[in-house]
Amino acid sequence: MCWRWSPWSFSPSLAQVGDTFGRVAAGRYYCWASRIPRCPHRPPPKLDPAHSADVTALADRPAILNCRVHNINNKTVSWIRHRDIHLLTVGRYTYTSDQRFRALHEDDSDDWILKINYVQTRDSGVYECQVSTTPPLSHFIRLTVVKPHTHILGGPDMHINTGSTINLTCLVEYSPEPPDFIYWNHNNKIISYDSSRGGVTVILEKGDLTTSSLLIQKARPSDSGRYDCSPSNADSANVTVHVLNGEHPAAMQHGGQSTYTNSSLGNILLCLLVLLAALHATLM
Repeated sequence: MCWRWSPWSFSPSLAQVGDTFGRVAAGRYYCWASRIPRCPHRPPPKLDPAHSADVTALADRPAILNCRVHNINNKTVSWIRHRDIHLLTVGRYTYTSDQRFRALHEDDSDDWILKINYVQTRDSGVYECQVSTTPPLSHFIRLTVVKPHTHILGGPDMHINTGSTINLTCLVEYSPEPPDFIYWNHNNKIISYDSSRGGVTVILEKGDLTTSSLLIQKARPSDSGRYDCSPSNADSANVTVHVLNGEHPAAMQHGGQSTYTNSSLGNILLCLLVLLAALHATLM
């Protein structure tokens, strides 16, 4: 509480007091004191989890962890890494020798940011945003660091009939930028699109999710073997193609489309769509 007592309008001496009491022997006496109202009430600090969400970041790129605190008043915000209970920042000050970590805050802003430059997979884990109240307020944010990933739909084995079209689709995701190029190899040899074999086409679509489709018409037994998809900025992926004469294994590809008895391709595509939607929402 804030109290302020107003001074007396005069400060009588003892002589004056004695003289007064000598002249006024009896009566009712009053003592007045004035005060001002209590200081205005300040609401306590409050965390805003809706603007302090978990983060998925790309390896070798900056990761931004945001902690929004309303009514911070004179309290401070700290960031703690839970993997080793390491205090990273207090207010705008950084308390780690790892220069990739930095505390960011603008005046009149409710956001207290932990920025990690060149984030690595080892940085994945739980980070605590803590407000110096009594007891402390805490909010936990999970950081997930992903690396570029390459895979081929329908792998690791694909069975097709002779004369059908081989359709291999390679996906490159979680890449900081689209690959400059994607090589296709067949049995460790780069596929030549101008060879006498003919009927070989590659369709490349670049974006947040880059796809490269290798089409080989009129498949023949010599087209069997291992196919590698090798992006310029990510690890390669491979699939083994079996060109058959009339056999019907569990998975067959007809005219470039695969039919799976357990509907596995449909499940793969569904999972992929869900994953892309989640990644898009996180990066936005």
